[in-house]
Amino acid sequence: MKQPIVFFDIDGTLLDDKKVLPASTKKAVRQLQDKGIQTVIATGRVPKMFYWIQKELNIDSYVSMNGQYVVYQGKEVYSNPIKPSVLQSMSAITARNGHALAYCSHEDYKVSERNHPFIEASFDSLMMPYPEVDKEYYNELSIYQGHLYCGEKDAQQYIDHFLDFSFVKWHDVAYDILPRGASKAIGIRRLLEVLDMDEKSAFAFGDGLNDIEMLTTVGTGVAMGNAVPEAKAAADVITTSSSKNGILNGLIKVGLLEEGIAS
Repeated sequence: MKQPIVFFDIDGTLLDDKKVLPASTKKAVRQLQDKGIQTVIATGRVPKMFYWIQKELNIDSYVSMNGQYVVYQGKEVYSNPIKPSVLQSMSAITARNGHALAYCSHEDYKVSERNHPFIEASFDSLMMPYPEVDKEYYNELSIYQGHLYCGEKDAQQYIDHFLDFSFVKWHDVAYDILPRGASKAIGIRRLLEVLDMDEKSAFAFGDGLNDIEMLTTVGTGVAMGNAVPEAKAAADVITTSSSKNGILNGLIKVGLLEEGIAS
């Protein structure tokens, strides 16, 4: 029988409310790896945004950009780019409306506007600097995910216009833009196919709206104590918050680690 595999969201899951990796989380992940259990990051972030987390946790496999770009042990195993023509159309509309976009490739991410307050607010929430500006970055590299920066009322016009895409809210003024049907769950399935593993052998930890499909796809979905109500409702297990040893406590609760591991 194959060892289980565990997928971890980043923000609000691996990282606490101060965007720090708790010592208990580092130790818990290391304990899993020592037992031969595979550990994978599953995030909406672009790879460049979490290299430091990979290094800290010794994780070289990930489902990034909400399932759009998947890497196993450093090798790409699945990708699903967005057509440049679609991004060009979105860019023209956001420019007219005073809104903004981000373009996320497997290497980097660029935004369409300088000094835009919604971009600034969104990246401040991630405790990250304002990104570089490149209005036509979508013509340079394959783009797997976009970000739309606008208010909730304004977002509806994009939802109504771009029917082949989903707009998943991750901040009061920021939305992930994904091909309809794309999700972390799709990326996880693709990776499990490569590994010839069953979904029942997989565990996933998450806290956000973009984690719901992931939590219901795997054999055991674990919601953090700080998770949104929808994620908690989708999960099989609820652990403590990411700031209160949630990863460690959750792994113990589902039986992957034993009681008595010091935090």
